[in-house]
Amino acid sequence: MSIELVINSRPYETRVAIVENGVVVELHVERDSGQELVGNIYRGTVVRVLPGMQAAFVDIGLSRTAFLYVSDVHKEFLDFEQIMLGNHVAGEELASIDSLDFNKNRKHDIAFQIEELLCEGQKIMVQVAKEPIGQKGSRLTTNISIPGRHMVIMPTVDHVGVSRKIEDKEERERLKAIIREIRPPECGVIARTLSEDSTREKLKSEMDFLAKLWSDIQSKMEKGSRPMLLYRDLSISLRAVRDLFTMEVDRLVIDSSVEYNNIMEFIRTVAPKLKYSVELYEEAEPIFDSFGIEMEISRALKNKVWLKSGGYIVIELTEALTSIDVNTGSYVGKRNLEETILKTNMEAVKEIAYQLRFRNIGGLVVIDFIDMEKAINRERVFMALKEALSRDKAKTNVLQMSDLGLIEMTRERARTNLNRFLTEPCFYCEGRGSLKSRKSVCYELFREIEREGAVSKDKSHVYISVNPEIEVVLKEEEQESVIDLEKRIGRRIIIVSSVDFHLEQFEIRI
Repeated sequence: MSIELVINSRPYETRVAIVENGVVVELHVERDSGQELVGNIYRGTVVRVLPGMQAAFVDIGLSRTAFLYVSDVHKEFLDFEQIMLGNHVAGEELASIDSLDFNKNRKHDIAFQIEELLCEGQKIMVQVAKEPIGQKGSRLTTNISIPGRHMVIMPTVDHVGVSRKIEDKEERERLKAIIREIRPPECGVIARTLSEDSTREKLKSEMDFLAKLWSDIQSKMEKGSRPMLLYRDLSISLRAVRDLFTMEVDRLVIDSSVEYNNIMEFIRTVAPKLKYSVELYEEAEPIFDSFGIEMEISRALKNKVWLKSGGYIVIELTEALTSIDVNTGSYVGKRNLEETILKTNMEAVKEIAYQLRFRNIGGLVVIDFIDMEKAINRERVFMALKEALSRDKAKTNVLQMSDLGLIEMTRERARTNLNRFLTEPCFYCEGRGSLKSRKSVCYELFREIEREGAVSKDKSHVYISVNPEIEVVLKEEEQESVIDLEKRIGRRIIIVSSVDFHLEQFEIRI
């Protein structure tokens, strides 16, 4: 399988795309607005403790306070997998837990309350685990993790682990032995996939660097009291090199000479062998156009996604969940209805798994497949969805299809949904996703004229300004209604169109 990293870097925005066999499967975007927060470490001040929610609001020096759940305050090793999925390593590599070390270092399970751990005005070190979503602030954790290319150190957890992607038992034991020898006392360390076959010297060098970085962060924490940034994660270009640029990637292509030089300097330090796989794109055609990525981004902003057969899926984002509806569209099949429906559903499964990953849709997802009569076909669609999602780096949980053809699932959410990142609520329809019909606007206008006419004693003409399309409806389809209204209020109505008016906007002058 051919894998490429394509980076479009500009001073105002950097976009990183992962292309597998010519298909864009992931897109990461960072804008020069200071909003890329995941992985950053802050000195925070607890501003409010909420026992009823078992959470606290923390001021980290941003315009919006962040929030911290009790499960993210307790520093015991309660759910390692959740920690790894929640932080900026983003579930790319889950560690396998050494049960002996785990049990030895774990204390008795104690149900701590948030008010026992935090109080208002308390200074704490926190790390952003999830970006702000909608009106919610960033989600924080006190389980600090600092990633390098070959390992992740977790100073608040006394544990040694190895990525599950390293399957060789002897290699896993070798890495654990080296890490236990070189790590700082009581500092958790996870060997990442790239650490496989690495020498002790290389691992020791990176460990020393990360330990020094942690020491500097601690020093900054102790030197002040105001909320402030203690550590900023690497730029998105360098993070792509650190976390995504492995031996499995055939090449990295970037269109900025400045960032190209930064990447080459970074690679010479961490992975010199990869320098031959980095290319500077210098063509006149924009790089994302050349690789067909721009077209995929435009497609991802649409609710309706067409399937090759002629069917389509509709993706709707709501506050609570994402709904996906599958339809046959223009596909009529060849044999019978059940076969037509099955083929559309199976084709939709691949597209849904792709769209979930590409758009980074997280949280609760409900998929409404076309209803199938045969239980064996429902099972085939369910298993096909699980198989398609198995290649997703984000953690997913899929429930069996119901008799109504619904599948409920969850997908781990770390980054902002692509659609929410690139768009904003429509200020015309105020986020409804629809406009009032032309007749509804006309009738609302009639009612408003009656209200104002009832309180006004002036008998001069009534002037109304409307959108040109509303003017057409008033003068043609609703002409009799206008005449009737004139008789009831005893005044002449003069209609004036204004091209600057929104379809729902009107103005009455009495």
